[in-house]
Amino acid sequence: MAGISQFVIQSTIRSGLYALVAIGFTLIFGVGGVLNLAHGASIVLGAYGVYLATTVLGLTTGVGFVVGLLLPAAFSGLLYLGIIKRFDHEPIMVMILTLVTSIAVELLVLNTAGSQPVAIPQFVPGNVTLGGTNVQYNLLAVFVLSWLIIVGLFLFVNYTKTGKAILAVSMSDKGASLVGIDSDRINLITWIIAGVLAGIAGIALGSQLGATFSMGRTPLILSFSIVVLGGIGSIRGSVVGAYIIGFIEVGFVQFISNDLTGIAPLLVLVGVLLVKPEGLFGRELAE
Repeated sequence: MAGISQFVIQSTIRSGLYALVAIGFTLIFGVGGVLNLAHGASIVLGAYGVYLATTVLGLTTGVGFVVGLLLPAAFSGLLYLGIIKRFDHEPIMVMILTLVTSIAVELLVLNTAGSQPVAIPQFVPGNVTLGGTNVQYNLLAVFVLSWLIIVGLFLFVNYTKTGKAILAVSMSDKGASLVGIDSDRINLITWIIAGVLAGIAGIALGSQLGATFSMGRTPLILSFSIVVLGGIGSIRGSVVGAYIIGFIEVGFVQFISNDLTGIAPLLVLVGVLLVKPEGLFGRELAE
């Protein structure tokens, strides 16, 4: 019984983190229709933004967290203005350029901060015992934060003028333009929001595992797997997909072998592409 309790608690908390990691990736694809392979780089910048502010510059933790949000937001916005906007209707070119940009960011961090993991402050220090399982307060804070962001994003998209404009552009940028919506402006806002979300994910991951120059690679693969499972462009699907993959991964590790860490997203990705390529909540692919 203790094993089941541990499984449920760990799976639920890890799934909240996975949803936080994937939601910015989903948002960009849902609105702009492009795969942002620099999503992992934004995650790296979020974590190292906190490290730079708190450890290198000696600023307070609160200021560090703000820097950890602003840095990837600025990076994401500049990436859209400098690259994505120019190749808006060339998805292959966007994938190549965002991948190259991501590698460049990794090399920049590697050459300036080194290859060793660096510690960044936790949201909340300490531990608590839940159902016989020792859980860090930091992980609980990340779980709560992920749901606050999910609910906040839902309310923003559905009940604000800008959010409804984002929905309109996601359905048809040409149609949105016909009713007076500036698609370029909405896409820029979407990329900046996605950058902030990636920054939060980077801080969450870095506070738990430490920050490294390559820490964005696994979240990028994870995000892609979650988005494909849930349905490309579906925020609801990404949340459901995150929980499915989170539970599967913890189940593999806890009941089969620790060596299977990280393999669940890849197995799910292959399975979904073979059986249901449009995902759980995505629209069916059309010629």
